[in-house]
Parts: sequence; C-alpha cells; structure tokens
Amino acid sequence: MTFPVERQLEIIAARTVDLVSRNELQRKLEKSISQNKPLRIKYGADPSAPDIHLGHVVGLKKLREFQDLGHTVVFIIGDFTAMIGDPTGRSETRKPLAREEVAAHAKTYQEQVFRVLDPAKTEVHFNSEWCAGMTFDNVLKLSARVTVAQMLTRDDFQKRFRENHPISIVEFIYPIITGYDSVMVEADVELGGSDQLFNMLVGRDLQKSFGCEQQVVLTLPLLEGLDGVKKMSKSLGNYVGISEPPKEMFGKVMSIPDKLMWRYFSLVLCRTEAEIEGIKKDLETNQRHPRDIKDGLARDVVAAFYGKEAARAASEEFSRVFSEHKLPDEIPTANVSSVDLKDGKIWIIALLVSAGLAESKSAARRLVQQGAVKIEGQKIMDDKAEIPAADGNILQAGKRGIVRIKIS
Repeated sequence: MTFPVERQLEIIAARTVDLVSRNELQRKLEKSISQNKPLRIKYGADPSAPDIHLGHVVGLKKLREFQDLGHTVVFIIGDFTAMIGDPTGRSETRKPLAREEVAAHAKTYQEQVFRVLDPAKTEVHFNSEWCAGMTFDNVLKLSARVTVAQMLTRDDFQKRFRENHPISIVEFIYPIITGYDSVMVEADVELGGSDQLFNMLVGRDLQKSFGCEQQVVLTLPLLEGLDGVKKMSKSLGNYVGISEPPKEMFGKVMSIPDKLMWRYFSLVLCRTEAEIEGIKKDLETNQRHPRDIKDGLARDVVAAFYGKEAARAASEEFSRVFSEHKLPDEIPTANVSSVDLKDGKIWIIALLVSAGLAESKSAARRLVQQGAVKIEGQKIMDDKAEIPAADGNILQAGKRGIVRIKIS
C-alpha cells in the first residue's frame, strides 16, 4: 500500500524538532511514489555502550514509521569512530574502544534494534567498511571539502574558540566522517537527536560537494532520563534499558517525575496529541489518579518489549511491593564471602557493595544516609554499623534493590 504524500508528511513530521526541509522531503516522497522506489533513511549509532535504552527508542520508533510507510532504514554502526574515542578527553562516554569490544557492543545493538525495526526493511553497515581503508591522501582530499568557517558555525566550537579552549583537529574530522557516511550510503533522509543537527547538516554539505542529491535532515527531541532533567544516558545512570527485566523496567518508569509522563507517552509510545490531552483531562477532572496514569504508561512500555502478560505481572508485583509493602515473589540471591565477616557481622557499606546494591562505598554511604537501607526489615541509619549477616537475610537498598544473602 502506498500512502499519499500529505499523509506521509504528517506522520514523518510528528514529534520532530527540525525538518530541513519540508519542501525537499515532499519532492523526495513524490519521486519515491512515481518511481516506486523507497527512500533511504540513515541513522547512525555509537557502539560505545552495549545496551539500548528508551532514549534510543525515540529514534527507532520514528525509523519504524518510515518503514511502515514503505521506506528503507540504513542503520550505521560507528565502529570506526568508536575505536578513536574522544581526543580531548572531555567526553566520558567516548573513550577509545578495542575492536573486540566494539564488535561485542555492535552485536548486542543489532539484536536489540530489531525489537523495534523490521529486519526486512533494514540495511546494517559499519562505517569501517569505507573509512578503515582510506589512505592519508584520501583523508586530506575529503577534509578539503569542508572549511574551518563551516566548522565554527557549531555553537560549541565557537564558544571554545572565543574562550581560547583547545579544539582538536580530530574533533573537526568527526562530523566529516559521519557526513561522509551519508555520501557512501546515498542517504535521502538522515534522522537523529536534536543535538546532532550540526553533524547532519555537514552531511548535506558533503553530499552537495560530491554532486549528490542532498539528504533531508530530521531531528527529534532528547528524552529526559529518570531524574527528569538530564538526557537519558547509561553513563549518568538515569536510563531504562529495553533489555532489562520487565519488573525492573516497570519500576524505573514508575519512578519518573509525574510531569515527565507526557513526554514518555509522546516520544516512547507515540501517542497523539489528542490522546495525551484526553489523559490530561481525566487527570484534571479527577477521573484518574496520577499513579494510575503512570501505571498505564509503565504497563504499555513493558508490553512493547515483553507483551501484555509480562506487563500485568510487573504491575501487580510493583503494587504488592511498594503499595502493600510486601516482598516480591522472586528475590535474587547475592553471594557474600565469609572472608568479609567478623564474628558473624559485616560492615554495612561493605555488604551493600558486595551484594551488588551499590557501585561504590560512597554510593553505599549515600543510600544509608538517605534511610534507604534495610536488613530483615530494620532500617540502618549508621554508615559505620556492623550488622549480623546470615544465609537467607533480606537486604534492601532503595525502592528496587532487594536481595537474599547467601554466605559463600
């Protein structure tokens, strides 16, 4: 089935930030229909971490909409750039990765993206396919197609240049590489987060310099993480991974600030403005409680990846644990070495770290100081406490951290 151009434009433009440009997109769609040839929709992914979270789903859902309209997604894994890392050391998320690590992350990415995308309408490429074999003169010739003036139109570069902060030449190369990706895959449209606008516009410029038809650039909003403030990121720990267990996923969504629910309804679940306004009206007229609305949101998110039955079970367990203050049906076991015990007791901070409920001693101290730690139902407020630890004891930290201790 071929969708009319106006209907395609309506679907594609929904929930977007930038569209450069609508007229170009309309012409491409008209040509696509007349020639019965799908558009090629480019999307670049950074394999610096193995897991995909709901922030990535915003882009994946838009890509799936393109596929449902009959177009082809060209999914590019930036393995070449991932092995370079961030030359300035400014980015904690762009450390140089070994080839084996990139390959492992890329494999996980491919397994996860097809939980949203249609494999039959997806091409997967690695940018090392065309970057790894480039000679130095190839790189110089490619770089000559972009000017320093073009690079300094990027706000971040302008600011650092004015403040006399260093800008590595390699940082200029990054957008050139991603732009060259667009040339190599003959992209008709490139899709990405609003923070990627500059890089995607460089792709347009490079296509023009190579005599290619320029890609349309489409940017999407950045989804806030569990803190409700910063962009969802695994490095910040404010993410909801799409491969996390259903109960963990449900609990995380339930923890977001109420004001963020509407963003998740729109960007993750792709609810229309009319549907969201209807839910807001129910809230304003007291027909529905905020908790019930959030429960519905969390159920739908879990159902999208695990099905309705898993979503129902996660909702019921959440209610039992957090509303009725009961323990979950299934409690994971945490092995604690007997070497750490002295006369049957263990320092509470060491126990939290050993049990995997805190990433570090400082994180464990924060949990204790916040009154978030219990053992056998007794709250622990002293971060210097030495507490009894025995097989079967239930240790809790925060809202979702519950383990049964096993002394080994």
